[in-house]
Amino acid sequence: RKLRMIVKRPDEPYGHVCHVSDRLENLQKTVEGYIEVLPISDTTVIICNEEGKIKGLPHNMYFGPHDLVGTIMVVDVDGEEFSDLSLELKDWKDIVDANNRKEGEA
Repeated sequence: RKLRMIVKRPDEPYGHVCHVSDRLENLQKTVEGYIEVLPISDTTVIICNEEGKIKGLPHNMYFGPHDLVGTIMVVDVDGEEFSDLSLELKDWKDIVDANNRKEGEA
């Protein structure tokens, strides 16, 4: 099953909407390793590489206290399952802009 999500690489300011298979192997391939899930709301999560900092993956963005590295995916959840993202790209851009800060800022 393919899920609608936003995929954001470190070299992209906001990322892009695409459809990615919900198979664990495909999610791991996209983030280049084991996945970690960070909730950003009751229904939306960021999927990132659990060992990204240890592996030295490039900085992607800040989200709250989190310094995200490597490629990230933004997707909705329905209970324990990932589901199609309901968030529109324009709203995601607002979230990225609100969380954007220079390295070293608190």
